[in-house]
Amino acid sequence: MAGAVVVVPVVVLLGSMAWVAAASAGHVYDPEDAPEAPVVIVLGAKVKDGKPMSFLAGRLDVGAQMVREGKARAVLVSGDANGTSGNEIAAMTDYLVAKGIDRSLIVGDDYGLDTYDTCARAATTFGVRKALIVSQGNHVARAVALCRDAGIDADGVKGDCDCRFITVARNTVREWLASPKAVVDMLSSRDPKVVSDPDDSVERALAG
Repeated sequence: MAGAVVVVPVVVLLGSMAWVAAASAGHVYDPEDAPEAPVVIVLGAKVKDGKPMSFLAGRLDVGAQMVREGKARAVLVSGDANGTSGNEIAAMTDYLVAKGIDRSLIVGDDYGLDTYDTCARAATTFGVRKALIVSQGNHVARAVALCRDAGIDADGVKGDCDCRFITVARNTVREWLASPKAVVDMLSSRDPKVVSDPDDSVERALAG
């Protein structure tokens, strides 16, 4: 009985990680190899004093690179505008503008409260059908799997991170533990936590 208490969670964890890996297989790229898409989605993370921390800055740098290199024409920054660390959307937008990205090409989703919600809202609220999605290597596969499940033809692009070892280790463990929830979300096709009316901001950004 005690063995089952250990074995069952391990089987669930490994099975869900394998599911995510299979769902994203062939759709994760280094920045230099990324394909083109109309939109690049950058996932939010913690900010400090109104500025992106290392994890988020690494994602934003790659998002900006995709636009500068012509691999994407607009950026959807998705996170929590009322997050415990601050307004992720404002910090992400200001960072991209400082990197030379025209503010008119940036669309913010204040209610991308987790990765599933980001993907579901990108599809249902903002009408995104094809996109690149940027996150670190230990997260990007799950992001791709969730966005493709939401109906977006998504390819992942790996973001860098000038991070301490403990930060990378903590986020890697967090990612392992998030895999079962991702599978449950994909199976349930739940609504995002915040459901909004359709928004044509991405379409207008693409129209220039």
